Amino acid sequence: MNIRTVCLGVLAATVIGGSALAGILDEPKMMAPFFTDKTMKTMKADADMKKVWAKMSKKHQAAMMKECQDAAMSKPHAEFCAKLNALAGKA
Repeated sequence: MNIRTVCLGVLAATVIGGSALAGILDEPKMMAPFFTDKTMKTMKADADMKKVWAKMSKKHQAAMMKECQDAAMSKPHAEFCAKLNALAGKA
């Protein structure tokens, strides 16, 4: 087998695998509405978060809840997931 082919295959697998690890909680477009600032450090008040949650599609809500239930995916977003679980009545 050609070394170039092997290297390209490994590179392709790395790119595909890396994108699979990023989830909805890592998408700024999905997370920004829950925060008061562009750096996404300060979450909105519970009432405002509830409004944002209610406006989201059921598909996106389910994806967020699924990731919040996954220990590895939710770890960097623990505070957000705790609030989300409370909003969804799972706390």
